Amino acid sequence: MKSKHCFLGFLINFLLTGVVETQPAQESLKPQRVHFLSRNFHNILHWQPGKVLTGNRNIYFVQYKTYGQRQWTNKEDCWGIQELFCDLTNETLDIQEPYYGRVRAAAAEIHSTWSITPRFIPWFETKMDPPVLNITQVGRYLLVSLRAPNLPYRDQKGRNLSMENYYELVYRVFIINNSLEKEQKVYEGPHRVVEIEGLTPRSGYCIMAEIYQPMLDRRSQRSEERCVEIL
Repeated sequence: MKSKHCFLGFLINFLLTGVVETQPAQESLKPQRVHFLSRNFHNILHWQPGKVLTGNRNIYFVQYKTYGQRQWTNKEDCWGIQELFCDLTNETLDIQEPYYGRVRAAAAEIHSTWSITPRFIPWFETKMDPPVLNITQVGRYLLVSLRAPNLPYRDQKGRNLSMENYYELVYRVFIINNSLEKEQKVYEGPHRVVEIEGLTPRSGYCIMAEIYQPMLDRRSQRSEERCVEIL
């Protein structure tokens, strides 16, 4: 009878010790800073390793769901990966729908608990690249063509969609007279072709542009300078 009590005591102690040891290990593996980064509706889930690093032995598992869904869906391409990111663009195509992603880690046969993102709505949170510029010199004036960034979506005819399909956009065009080193805004409005006149012959000019979204009060970064010499 005594030996039976000793065995039960040993078993209980073993189980309790195992739980105590496993729980800190699970928490130390738990991915940190799980969040979406979105640019031009390319929606990428990112995270950082847990508090205790285990070299390159960590593997990660990703799931996602729409707000209101009870079941999570495995992202098969990001199941048992070593990268710290996962492309969920195709899983978040409804840009006004709220989404969640979550990640768990595993190492040495220990699985962490899940780390969940904040609610993510692509339409509100995606960042926009600057417009693409094309400059044509016609005599002493410049013709500036502007194009909003392409998106990972196509219409029914297979043509690329741009930000103009989803937002009201305002284009801002800036010019720098290189001899005066002075910047001037020469256009703000919805048109994608802008004519710049009144330029001084034998002078150099640099053109930049940005996109403004009035509804969200947000602007893109400026494009790289495109410089020309007026003949």
